[in-house]
Amino acid sequence: MPPSSPKSLRIAVLADSDTRWKWGALTADRIAPDPSMETASRGGAQVGRTLDGFLLRGRATPTARQLDEVGVRADSLREVTAVEFLRAMAETSYDIVVLALVGGGVQAMLHGLARVWDGLEKGSGPEQGSGPEKGPESRKRPVVVTGYVGVVYEKLADGLLLRHGADLVLANSRQDAERFRAVYEGVGADASAVTEVALPFLGGTAYEGEHTPYTVVFAVQPSVPDNRRDRTYLLERLVRHARLHPEREVLLKLRSRPGEHTTHIEELPYQKLVQRLDPPANFRLVYGNMGQVLDHTDLLVTISSTAALESLHRRIPTVVLTDLGVREVLGNHHFVGSGCLASWDQLDAGHRPVPDEEWVARQGVVAGGTSRTESGGGTYGHAFDAARERITKLLASPELPPLTPYYTPVTAPGYLPGILARHHLGPDGTPLPGAPAADREPGPVRQIVRRAARGAYRHGVQRVAPVIRRMGEL
Repeated sequence: MPPSSPKSLRIAVLADSDTRWKWGALTADRIAPDPSMETASRGGAQVGRTLDGFLLRGRATPTARQLDEVGVRADSLREVTAVEFLRAMAETSYDIVVLALVGGGVQAMLHGLARVWDGLEKGSGPEQGSGPEKGPESRKRPVVVTGYVGVVYEKLADGLLLRHGADLVLANSRQDAERFRAVYEGVGADASAVTEVALPFLGGTAYEGEHTPYTVVFAVQPSVPDNRRDRTYLLERLVRHARLHPEREVLLKLRSRPGEHTTHIEELPYQKLVQRLDPPANFRLVYGNMGQVLDHTDLLVTISSTAALESLHRRIPTVVLTDLGVREVLGNHHFVGSGCLASWDQLDAGHRPVPDEEWVARQGVVAGGTSRTESGGGTYGHAFDAARERITKLLASPELPPLTPYYTPVTAPGYLPGILARHHLGPDGTPLPGAPAADREPGPVRQIVRRAARGAYRHGVQRVAPVIRRMGEL
């Protein structure tokens, strides 16, 4: 029998912020079956990959600048509502769908996709609108993948149960995989979807010694800490460190520019707070890709950012600050046992942390090799093997079972409808009457109104809300 004609592995990634787009797109690349494996499973045909990106319209929809900074490219990329995404999934055949969303968004899409793909294997699903030609009789639903962008230090049970129902729920470390399974098994939910991987954006050149000048980088977070006093304190200490060490370059690594949003809302941008200070010449603000900044970093300082894991993976000296306490609300409690906890006073005095190798290994970092392109010889190079093998088997299966989230109108009748309604879906996953763009593409006027509404929302979050809170504290 002659080999089948070449077919492209089609992957869709739905993300709701710049960091989740980065995680989703890089994860898609990491977990996509190896072309050689796919060639064997598809009758010897050469297989390529097509990545279609979908950005969920909302407060954190990334700007063109943020997307450019992330540096991840797709074959197509467009902004959609939840209903528009579901319609695209009904019209186009995909092999893998990655949901890079907050927990509520994942849950809503799982229910919406379950409705869209109902009966697909029986040939009753909608015809394909584009892509490789397949009749409805041969089409099956895609493999659905979800997970977390970084460290999971809060709302563990809530976030996990909202993600239950995907074929793969990715855990970024051995520690997370154990915790995830314990939560699912503890509520009687199927835990087989939990799959251990690693953060997909680890890599880069390993740290080999001090640069000239010695460079200290403070990686900020949009929502931690969440008040002016603590943020001002951290900024003043960073400026003080620059004054105490004029031979060093001290960088404030920022996530977004004023008016932009990332995964979390930032009400008190450091750019504005620093205007009240008089930093020395060796202090400056930087944006850009975190990996590129780490290329020239000698000491990474943060409260609890995932950047700490990127830094540790490259064996760069890394400090998680204790100045504001070691508290769950800050997320730095996750680093207890890491050997990285220290204060600004200690750093000013020349302290260099030594990470605990066992703790670090449990986080899936510094596990044999740091290269982004490593394909073997190190633990990180094989971190995604289990996910790829699992997806390969699912793709080769003649059919896949329906998506079955833990939350249903029976198990969570007081919780689930509200989650679905926020995405204009009814309790059964169908679009609610009046759902935006449920039956047509937005016209020029609607697009202008949407942009204006988003701008008003961001103005309210960054300017009006903080004033109201301050007035309430009087």
